[in-house]
Amino acid sequence: MAAAAVSKEGLFIPLIDFDVFLHGNAADRLETAKRILHGFQTAGFIYLKNHPITPATLARVFATSAEFFAQPMDAKLALGWTTPEANRGYSAPGREKVTQITDAAAVAAVRDAAPDLKESFEIGRDNVPDMPNRWPAEAASVSVSSFRPVMLDFFAQCKAFHDHVMRAIAVGMGLPESFFDPFTDDGENTLRLLHYPAVRRGVFDANPNQVRAGEHSDYGSITLLFQDDRGGLQVRSPQGGFVDATPIEGTVVVNAGDLLARWSNDTIKSTIHRVVEPPRKAGDSGEYPSRYSIAYFCNPNFDSYIDALPGTFASEAEKKYKGVKSGDYLVQRLAATY
Repeated sequence: MAAAAVSKEGLFIPLIDFDVFLHGNAADRLETAKRILHGFQTAGFIYLKNHPITPATLARVFATSAEFFAQPMDAKLALGWTTPEANRGYSAPGREKVTQITDAAAVAAVRDAAPDLKESFEIGRDNVPDMPNRWPAEAASVSVSSFRPVMLDFFAQCKAFHDHVMRAIAVGMGLPESFFDPFTDDGENTLRLLHYPAVRRGVFDANPNQVRAGEHSDYGSITLLFQDDRGGLQVRSPQGGFVDATPIEGTVVVNAGDLLARWSNDTIKSTIHRVVEPPRKAGDSGEYPSRYSIAYFCNPNFDSYIDALPGTFASEAEKKYKGVKSGDYLVQRLAATY
């Protein structure tokens, strides 16, 4: 039986040693790849330990993120989020409402009733014509002078990590290990820095529907999620309730997104999750401190045509979705969110 990161209400999220896939022998790599695939097929989520991102790198990125969000609001608003096509820049608390709803008016109504208690900053592939990243000016704040090189280095490390996970999925599915490489080589991914500001417990008591990030699935292929130790992430179980995905030191949470579910003809799950009030602890002062997390949203190249993968259907009639261009799908989902 595989080790469990989460096991409750029929939800089993495995804890997998990723170093075995990266450096093990052929038999061990295949077994690890199958465990990774099985986790995505059954839970939609896995935890990976012994992954390639070092603790020192993560500490540097989290510290730099905190320095960015500590800037005055005017400085952050000057780098405001741009367009669904670019998906770059700063979003103030209350601007975005992550949800499964796709109608813009309905999203606005939900946002007004219980806005997400978070702010974020999106970074995409750098030097894309007409879609520049919104880098803070070095003169604006000494504390963020290293922001761009730190984030670009981390973006590149996460891109390599993404490629390794996709290769594990390919091996688990019996496809050539390099099958996904032509679909991911552009690195059309998004690095999202997230800050959930300090909040009093009474905010949640006064509004039972209040969350830090609403119920949603991710849009792309996979997401690499790096958490601090505060907690609050929950994943929907097969029984319909939400189960805590408690942070485990030294691990990264990886979940499948909607586009990978479509790509796999729904043999892989894109599971609903949310960020809620963190667990209450004895001696709490009545206010929760800030929570930080970092999500790296991985997507196929925007010009890639996504159709059901080999081995996921026996005939054309068994395909659950029409083929779709990756970029078109992602822009349509983002346009409803903001």
